[in-house]
Amino acid sequence: MGRRVDYARELNPAQLEAVRTIFGPVLVIAGAGSGKTRTLVFRVARLVEEGVPPERILLLTFTRKAAREMLRRAALVLDASCERVSGGTFHSLSHQMLREYGYLLGYGPNFTVLDRGDAEDAVNLLRSALGLSEKGRRFPKKDTLLSLFSKSINQGRSLKEILEREYPHFLDHLPEIERLFAEYQRYKREHQLMDYDDLLLNWYRVLLEHRGVREEVSRRFEFIMVDEYQDTNRLQAEIVRLMAEGHGNVMVVGDDSQSIYAFRGANFRNILDFPKLFPGTRIIKLEENYRSTQPILDLANAVIARAREKYTKCLFTRREGGRKPVLYRARDEADQSRFIAERILELREEGIPLSEIAVLFRAAFHSFDLELELAKRDLPFVKYGGLKLIEAAHIKDVVAHLRIILNPRDFLSWHRVLLLLEGVGPRTAEKIIAYLRQAPDPVEVLRRFPARPSFERGLTRLAETLLDLRRGSSVEERLARLIEYYQPLLERIYHDDYPKRERDLESLLTLAHKYGDLSEFLADLALEPPESSVAGLEPETEDEDHLILSTVHSAKGLEWHTVFVISLSEGRFPSAYAAREEDLEEERRLFYVAVTRARENLFLCHPVTGYVPGEGRVILKPSRFLEEIPPDLYEPWREEAEPPAEEEPAGDGFRPGDVVWHPRFGEGEVRDVLGGEKVRVYFTGHGEKTLHLKFARLERI
Repeated sequence: MGRRVDYARELNPAQLEAVRTIFGPVLVIAGAGSGKTRTLVFRVARLVEEGVPPERILLLTFTRKAAREMLRRAALVLDASCERVSGGTFHSLSHQMLREYGYLLGYGPNFTVLDRGDAEDAVNLLRSALGLSEKGRRFPKKDTLLSLFSKSINQGRSLKEILEREYPHFLDHLPEIERLFAEYQRYKREHQLMDYDDLLLNWYRVLLEHRGVREEVSRRFEFIMVDEYQDTNRLQAEIVRLMAEGHGNVMVVGDDSQSIYAFRGANFRNILDFPKLFPGTRIIKLEENYRSTQPILDLANAVIARAREKYTKCLFTRREGGRKPVLYRARDEADQSRFIAERILELREEGIPLSEIAVLFRAAFHSFDLELELAKRDLPFVKYGGLKLIEAAHIKDVVAHLRIILNPRDFLSWHRVLLLLEGVGPRTAEKIIAYLRQAPDPVEVLRRFPARPSFERGLTRLAETLLDLRRGSSVEERLARLIEYYQPLLERIYHDDYPKRERDLESLLTLAHKYGDLSEFLADLALEPPESSVAGLEPETEDEDHLILSTVHSAKGLEWHTVFVISLSEGRFPSAYAAREEDLEEERRLFYVAVTRARENLFLCHPVTGYVPGEGRVILKPSRFLEEIPPDLYEPWREEAEPPAEEEPAGDGFRPGDVVWHPRFGEGEVRDVLGGEKVRVYFTGHGEKTLHLKFARLERI
């Protein structure tokens, strides 16, 4: 046995209570930044130290990497025996167990696990065999069908419920989809196949239907721990309950306030109902935060206090100081983008790396305007959680038409546009392009191409639209006309999810509103190369410093020195699609996750006006989450203007020649006092820096 660990010295009182509680069910409510991983690591060490064989401890996490890292850290705390603890994901555990017990469901030990691509191919094969892939039928594609089946299994909902909620345009096909689902299940059984979802479903079935297996597994794993329990789905919660039936030694760790993955099947009720599944549960709350300043935590506490159902907790920190979060009411999205870019430049001047600054948003398209502003100012960024503006295929389709209007000899765009037409394949497109190359005005002669009946109508419609777009005036009018033409193509080509793609086109139309010149509009769109990858985008070198743009969903578990949360307006955050009360509650939790990512600075941005396609410029109502925050918890800012005459002069009284102190750059001398509360200071070893006094923490010495 390794050394004895001084847990009381290493842990705070709540963490220590969780680590020392060995037997029975335990629910650890771990607030944001409260050290939940540390708690799990030390509890693994504690169990092994108390003589529990490592092989009889099970640690379930949501990635294998997380499990390996926790066990590695536990080994550093105690000794190498901790690495013999059984750690992994729900799916890896289920796979292991089904190799042993799958025979009870008719599966041999050598069954095949289908990856996503294999499963889609199997669905497509059966789709064709049932005559559901006939040309002209708007039947869901293979990837959409597999998503439907997966959601039905993981959420415990019928296919009809999933269609009504997410794919109402496919409800007419419900009988055929149900038939295909039944055929897919039969096909897998006959061919000894399981897909990703079958691993959970079949392991649950074995546990539910075979008491002897439950007893064996309960003896095998005497202590079970589950991380991120708020993100478990219905099947995973039931698997935990059945595996622990013989002893009840289960510790689950999570934060109900950070349950934000309902769209993946996560069930918010799992963490709320854990004490019902395990009577006598001991509830321990980790409320001491090691990440954020108290003013940020005060605002976060106020946000989540309004939640309808929750485990009440109050985050606090022992850190002293900290600035109040800022609420900036911008004139519009363009002003919001300018404000953020200017603040980022000032923070960089203060020595804050761009990688320590993040801009968070509810939906990926909310950052489109900001992306253009950042590109103009040469501020590099990486975006997570969604496509950049012209990386989406349907946006590229529309932009290709506009490029032809600007440059009729852009034959690369011609190729993309022609392939959108029904009946036109690559060879036909090349023939049409060869014909257009011979003409001085390709748009004008397009109507005269000797088209076959299969695509004659589509070609004529395209020619008329392009000629019409030439006569348009503003960029917005041209784009609106183009989207009207493109709508039937969108529904045919992207029929599985075209309603979602329509919202992207509306966002593009909103951007176009402020442009009077088509070439300027297209140039701004092209500032970020469309060849860039999206979520997997990495800096070209380790030395490159990039700002982070991210959806809130993709930001969970991360933290930054400074965080901007943008587009905090009704219909954007919360989303306009959050119509039910449970959806709005998840939106609130999503906002809570966003504000708790910040360590030092938090900026909340609300554009007062915005452009809505079909309505023009409208007043945007502030997000209800902003309206609920007590005004003494934030500092209100509006668009910057010249200070009124009665206010103190710019520079807060600093004068050229003053000797000052900056916490990062040290001692310096004021060289100049600028407007907008800015000063230029010379720091030995750092050179001249322009500092904004609202951020700089500059002191006269």
